Amino acid sequence: MTTTPFAPTTQPGAIPVRDMLPWALLGGLVLLLAIYFVGAEEGATSLIPGMYVHEFIHDGRHLLGFPCH
Repeated sequence: MTTTPFAPTTQPGAIPVRDMLPWALLGGLVLLLAIYFVGAEEGATSLIPGMYVHEFIHDGRHLLGFPCH
């Protein structure tokens, strides 16, 4: 019985920054929206009237250390 070591025949290609940029921008925008809703969607800076968003993310605010009351 002979053993031959596995030798890959192809090398993985590099991903160009131009292909990653739209996804990085989308991820950054989603992250900024999440930080806004968790950290600032309350009181005078509120974009959505009422307390619906505040109550929905209330426990997440405390978990992340944002004061809310």
